[in-house]
Amino acid sequence: MPQSRPDGLLAIYPHITSRDRQLLQLLDDHQVLTTDQIHALFFHARRTCQIRLTELRALGLLDRFRFARDGGGSQPWHWTLGHNGHRFQAAAHGRAEPTARTSRQTTQRLSANPNLTHLLTANEFGVRLSAHTRRHPAARLQRWWSEASTRTQFRVITPDGHGVWSVGGSTVGYWLEVDTGTEPLGKVAAKLDKYAVLARQGGPRYPVLFWVHSEDREEHLHAQLRGRRAEAVACATAVHAADPAEAVWLAAGADRRVRLVELPSDHGRAVAANANFDENGVFLL
Repeated sequence: MPQSRPDGLLAIYPHITSRDRQLLQLLDDHQVLTTDQIHALFFHARRTCQIRLTELRALGLLDRFRFARDGGGSQPWHWTLGHNGHRFQAAAHGRAEPTARTSRQTTQRLSANPNLTHLLTANEFGVRLSAHTRRHPAARLQRWWSEASTRTQFRVITPDGHGVWSVGGSTVGYWLEVDTGTEPLGKVAAKLDKYAVLARQGGPRYPVLFWVHSEDREEHLHAQLRGRRAEAVACATAVHAADPAEAVWLAAGADRRVRLVELPSDHGRAVAANANFDENGVFLL
């Protein structure tokens, strides 16, 4: 009796490593990463990274796009899930299997998204923290959630990202607000209000991290932050060029910069508004 032909996705399973699975999950969560970001996260040698990404693309697990660079040349490759990558992640999470057309449209919409630069900048924050842990064994990024994941868990707020960062015995949660200079600073500072609402409901009192694109922008943002109720929610600023794990964070009203792990942090109470705890009051990480 002739054997049935194996499913195309199952046939490529022997070629998928544990590192590949981590990358697929990250792209499922965060949508897009550049070659440089994937290199920083998973590889020592850039050439090894490039070869593996090409192999994963040939397997249909990844797809990529890039644009021309102003002034000549090209931007780096932007990597996202390919059709088989979408199928694999759907199977892993019990979702309906996408069609090839759906997968193609997802990549096309992402590539044309006017907020693509903002998304990549938000992802860069998590990439830098993760890369820091590779050089510093005592540090750990225990949670790295996208905007979508955070919004699902904490419905009151819409940060650009959320994480829980630990160094040694110290831990700090954070809400990330990426500023690319396109919004009025008054509107940026007003984002603290929604975090204050969550805190009053018993949710986490994590510092709101305003990651801004220039020192001048940072200085003017602090002028907006003065006079706001500091007791409601903590906040701090740093510029995109800085390593977010280091002593680069200037809290509102402070006169010196501190490390991320030194900022005040409170996981909140075991209430319905706080996704940090299950129904039995057990902290979830």
